[in-house]
Amino acid sequence: MAPPIVSAKLTLSCPLYAADFDPLNNGFLIVGGGGGEGRSGVANKISLIDTSRKQEIIEVVEVDLSRDEDSVTSLAVAQSNDTSATAFAGINSSTVEQQAGRNAHLRSFKLGFPLKKRKESLSVEVEDARLTPETKALGRASLFTSSSAAKKETYQRVLRLSRATDGIAKFGVIATGLAPVGEIVVFDASKDSPGPGDVRGRIQLGEKEEAADVDIIETENGGYRVVYCTDYEVYSYDMPPSSNKTNTIEPQFLHGIPFPDVFSKSKKRPTFRSLRFLTPSLVLLVQNKIDRTGAELFLLNISSSGKVGSIVLRKRLHKAIKSATATATVLLPSPTSKQNMQHVIAIAGQDISITILTLEHPHSRNASTQLKFRMHTFLRNVHPLQMTALSFSNFILPSDASVATPQYLKLASISIANTVIVHTLPLSPFPPPSRNQTSPSRYILTNPGRSEAAQTGFSVVVSIVVVAFAALLLQAFTEIRGGTPEYLGAKGWLNERVHSYIARPYMFENVSIDIPLIPTRLPRIEEVREKIPTTEEIKEHIPTAEDLKESVDNFSQKLSLRAILAHLHSSSPDDHIPLLDLRSKSIMVRSSNPTPNPNPDSKDDPNRETSLSTELYASHEDLAQQGKKWEDLHETEKKRWRRRLIEAGEWSLSEGEVVLKGIFFSEYAGAVGGLVRG
Repeated sequence: MAPPIVSAKLTLSCPLYAADFDPLNNGFLIVGGGGGEGRSGVANKISLIDTSRKQEIIEVVEVDLSRDEDSVTSLAVAQSNDTSATAFAGINSSTVEQQAGRNAHLRSFKLGFPLKKRKESLSVEVEDARLTPETKALGRASLFTSSSAAKKETYQRVLRLSRATDGIAKFGVIATGLAPVGEIVVFDASKDSPGPGDVRGRIQLGEKEEAADVDIIETENGGYRVVYCTDYEVYSYDMPPSSNKTNTIEPQFLHGIPFPDVFSKSKKRPTFRSLRFLTPSLVLLVQNKIDRTGAELFLLNISSSGKVGSIVLRKRLHKAIKSATATATVLLPSPTSKQNMQHVIAIAGQDISITILTLEHPHSRNASTQLKFRMHTFLRNVHPLQMTALSFSNFILPSDASVATPQYLKLASISIANTVIVHTLPLSPFPPPSRNQTSPSRYILTNPGRSEAAQTGFSVVVSIVVVAFAALLLQAFTEIRGGTPEYLGAKGWLNERVHSYIARPYMFENVSIDIPLIPTRLPRIEEVREKIPTTEEIKEHIPTAEDLKESVDNFSQKLSLRAILAHLHSSSPDDHIPLLDLRSKSIMVRSSNPTPNPNPDSKDDPNRETSLSTELYASHEDLAQQGKKWEDLHETEKKRWRRRLIEAGEWSLSEGEVVLKGIFFSEYAGAVGGLVRG
């Protein structure tokens, strides 16, 4: 868990747009802003803020600027010593001066520090009110190419300085905003008041193309490298050592955002918001996604051979951040060249949050393959309104690196709500000091963690332990519930009360082990072969053609007379009488009564069982001797058969006697029917 972060807040009298710490003293912060030209009641000014206390910051110097000119849009401390600091600022001249072709946009100021003396009795520092610090404007200059546009709105949007050595920055770089043709200018920043003669390089951009951000760093051979980004592309610009005149080297393309797929619905592309050098070969890129759907960090590796750069690391910022608005970085150096270094990165989001991350930079040659962003903290609702700039204090190693004294890193943020907030981040010595320590400790903000190999090994070990523990719990549970024999003795782990509720005996304890619950092998092939019939045995059971013909000719099946009549006199034959052509068959209806009732007009005895059966025959040659066709029956016989058919439900008067023609009727079912079926 990160140590608590202490913060202090100050509200000034104007909106703020630029800020920078004194490179030699993290107790002083310079901020600038204002209401611009002609805005009544809102001044333009530069303020020096004392940030030496963790929980309180105060304004110690205030430089009032002309209200007839623009506000401060960019700011950086170029030189510093024990008594004062020289700051460069981007301030446009008045509209009248601009229209006349005179825009002294680069200003320089000297801000004296308040003199302090130590009160011996209390051993604390107090301000001597009798001594007033010296503060004055040093100069103004126009380094951009004059605009030929009818309405001149060009201003100094970006100002960056190379890392100060002994309190002096050697080179600076500025970029235009709202210019008809964008321009980047590199100039000598070692002078108090740079002028047009101090320009060391110019980069002309395309029409209405602007640099979103620029940065500059010293290279290993003593030269300087400038890197800048437009909305969609990143370029570098190298200056050789001892460059005393304007450099004409063309910029080198490093990276670009590709166009969307032709089949994509949206033709928009993400845009670069800012960039910072981490090392001469590593550049941090901040990219805003389309339609304010998030922000992402990229780490671009610049090849020394001049080839196109490659992305070696990326990280998506917190989902609450829809777009990034400001970026700041700082290096935490190490006492020796054989130790790693740590970069601290801060990103301001449109949701008024600050994300603080670290990036451990190994000293090995293949450092780009071992990089990893580590989250330090996420600060929410830092300011009332949107932040405009972030700035880290410069960290300087203590003179005696072998003694681990408390060290701090400060992060300043400003907003258009006139507020300044300084967060104090405690640093930790790494490795922690010990008696057997052979090398001095370096200071870090976030523990660098394990190497990739160690992290992978640790993850594997933890996974094995978790799986083994889960298997142990599963085995114990199955033993308690009686699913497996007792190997662990898990039932003995339970007290008597719990044991009586959940423990169960082994469910297969009384099952003989000689009787397999499930067959474990297939039958032998020899046993299967013995049960397969031979070809001769199969042929004996196959009927011949004569057998089939005889079976069809002598086919007889008892059927319902009503079903037969419906089949004969219907356009859709009944599917329940398959394989029969009833029109070629003879039908015989038999009565089970052995003797007829002598009185046809009287009803049959209800106690006598009377049933009808219907039979089909392939031939009717012998049926004439067993019965009579309907049309050959006597009227009294027909009357008796009609009653029988109606009582049996086989026929009704509404169907008519026509359907009965051709059907044989017989009352000798007991004798003749038995002979035929036998």
